[in-house]
Amino acid sequence: QVQPVESGGGLVQAGGSLRLSCGASGGIVSLNPVGWYRQAPGKQREFVAAITAGGAATVANSMRGRFFISRDNPKNTVYLQMNSLKPEDTAVYYCKIRNDWGQGTQVTVSS
Repeated sequence: QVQPVESGGGLVQAGGSLRLSCGASGGIVSLNPVGWYRQAPGKQREFVAAITAGGAATVANSMRGRFFISRDNPKNTVYLQMNSLKPEDTAVYYCKIRNDWGQGTQVTVSS
């Protein structure tokens, strides 16, 4: 079982940026596709972005142009760069590798 670990969340003003990181032990990140999801209070978890093991990236339409996903295989880490953040981006952001989820990292965007 893989245990993804997210980091990089925090409080930021609208218009600001954050970079989230997703890592896991054992070289798992570099060998597998990785997805980012988010869940806002009272809402269902939604897809944010994903990247294949080969580096092909997909970003949800509503976030395209603001959010970017990338991987650094030597560091066994996948990043989610979030720019021009809006209050509606406030959520817990989760990393998924295979069928395993991390604990999430809170992102709060103040207006």
